[in-house]
Amino acid sequence: MLELTDICKAFEKNTVNEKVALDQVSLSLNSGEFVTLVGSNGAGKSTLLNAIAGVYLPDCGRIMLDGREITHLSEHQRATWIGRVFQNPLTGTAPQMTVEENLVMAWKRGQRRRLRKAIRSQERSFFSEQLATLGLGLEDRLTTKVGLLSGGQRQALTLLMATLRKPQLLLLDEHIASLDPRTADIVMDLTCRIVNEQQLTAIMVTHNLEQALDAGTRTVMMHEGRIVLDIQGPERKRMNVMDLMNLFEKNSGANLNSDRVLLAARA
Repeated sequence: MLELTDICKAFEKNTVNEKVALDQVSLSLNSGEFVTLVGSNGAGKSTLLNAIAGVYLPDCGRIMLDGREITHLSEHQRATWIGRVFQNPLTGTAPQMTVEENLVMAWKRGQRRRLRKAIRSQERSFFSEQLATLGLGLEDRLTTKVGLLSGGQRQALTLLMATLRKPQLLLLDEHIASLDPRTADIVMDLTCRIVNEQQLTAIMVTHNLEQALDAGTRTVMMHEGRIVLDIQGPERKRMNVMDLMNLFEKNSGANLNSDRVLLAARA
């Protein structure tokens, strides 16, 4: 379904500040797999998502999505098949547009858009039904400007927009990291429900080691631009956070004892 082969990406190439962000990364996802991607700051997690989404074109390697090569396609072209939710709730929606206007844009993704005077009644009814599934009361706020919503409401709306038309791949880049714990739990529960109900293929970046094992069907861990762990099946079900840390140290030659972000997430 998704096939990454020997993906490389370096920044500030041929300078003293050259940084290799992705180092021959290969990864395959079958349809319906939900991968949690974890690692320290600078491990290459977000760069990998950006390479898949088309924000960064890889220096080498190949990206295939559902049998189609997308390696050199633009971010705009890939958006037809890829849904994405960012860490910042302010990203992914148009704040000066209403809830229903944002949903119209998402609904028309990948289609030819024509200017219309008004949103059709059947569209408004459909959007209201979809918003009601979030359980946040947004179905009663269709004409509210998105900029007036809370961070959690806005992130839930972005999640709905990214999946309103079933994407071939859903990318979640630490999408609950900026939310307070209670709201983060709500959005995370929504995420798992939507992914499971639609049987989406998804990659979720997280710093939370426990979440990396509990959410999804597979855990991939990165270090210094490489994949050092890929855990799934019975092995993953038996594993706890300490097991994950020990296996990471064994495979990478590094340890997480000094990584305050990951250790804080563990706590």
